[in-house]
Amino acid sequence: MAGPLHLHQYHFINQNLTWTEAQTYCRQTHTDLATIENSEELKQLINTVSSAGHSSDVWLGLYSEIDWKWSDGSGAQYRNWKIAIEPNFLSANQFCVRLDHPGTWIDYGCMQSYTFICYKGTQLDPVFIFVNERMNWTSAQRYCRENHVDLATVRNSTENQRVLSLSPSAKLSWIGLFRGPNFYWSDRIPRFLFSEWDNVPNQIKSNTVICGVTSVQRSGRWKFLSCESRLPFVCYSLIPVPVTRQVVKLRLELEDSVDLEDTAVKAELLKKFPERLKESGVNGVTLKWREQFDGKVFRKERKRKTEL
Repeated sequence: MAGPLHLHQYHFINQNLTWTEAQTYCRQTHTDLATIENSEELKQLINTVSSAGHSSDVWLGLYSEIDWKWSDGSGAQYRNWKIAIEPNFLSANQFCVRLDHPGTWIDYGCMQSYTFICYKGTQLDPVFIFVNERMNWTSAQRYCRENHVDLATVRNSTENQRVLSLSPSAKLSWIGLFRGPNFYWSDRIPRFLFSEWDNVPNQIKSNTVICGVTSVQRSGRWKFLSCESRLPFVCYSLIPVPVTRQVVKLRLELEDSVDLEDTAVKAELLKKFPERLKESGVNGVTLKWREQFDGKVFRKERKRKTEL
């Protein structure tokens, strides 16, 4: 059985660089910009930065690609954001767009419930329909697709005014604009299972990519800034961990018809053992059969005779 092969070691670099410059430095000097996969690693990183006497923002390897799309799949060239403050991506959790008055757009959490605008007809000649029911964005999308064509696609200021004229002044309504989370780490290992977002706005503006920072002052919580900002940063390197090996002997009682040396049987057994180990709190192990000198794994025990 073997445990994890590497641990992260973090390195605080007190140079003010852009995110891309910091990434290049880390890749040349260590492994990459800091990746954080759990609360223990976050604590380790914050301790590294704090020990260096630094408490304000530092770059992480975190970034998000900004790719706005319409629900019906059409391009999103026209935008009418509320000037200066939108989209603000509060708490890194606003991926859908609602229509405000007087016709400006606001990014918002997709699970909130609002009225919404559908369209029927074609993309070139849409007919907009106001639906006076409150739903989250996904439910509104489903309703529009089942009853019309899709959530409203707004291609220009004329269509925006048509949509606005349908929505009562007291109503805030979903339109079809949205984007995916698209969160990544610099090392591009396909994982994003842990996060520690700060409850602050993240100004996207016209950026197509925004980059992640953390700070001791904010207890290690994360936010996004323009990747062109200049900040100190944290790299990581991998520390090899000695592999622990252990031989485990098993005694199995099976029907005589079962051939334990069959390749498929041995493979199925190896699938079962990790599941049982997890139930006992043992994780991160690799199992393989140990062959004897004749190539076999199992030995049949002789039955002992009992003399009276």
